[in-house]
Amino acid sequence: MVMEFLQYVSILIELVIAILGIIMIYKKKVYGWFFLITFGIYVFYDFIKLKGIAVNLDVLYIFFFIATLSALFLALGASKKK
Repeated sequence: MVMEFLQYVSILIELVIAILGIIMIYKKKVYGWFFLITFGIYVFYDFIKLKGIAVNLDVLYIFFFIATLSALFLALGASKKK
């Protein structure tokens, strides 16, 4: 029960980060897209797994791969900022 609660809290935090990405986009910060893509997919992925909704695993793997690439671009961009 506690672990499931923590999963919901984690999804909520991921959602907040995705929303912050949207705010960054409105402020013309390109990195907002990477936050939105990465954490938006994490929300979808975690919620689907938590609820046990039947989704083709290949689709989940592709989404997770896209999120990982997005996070990589975010990290690379942040490391180049001075």
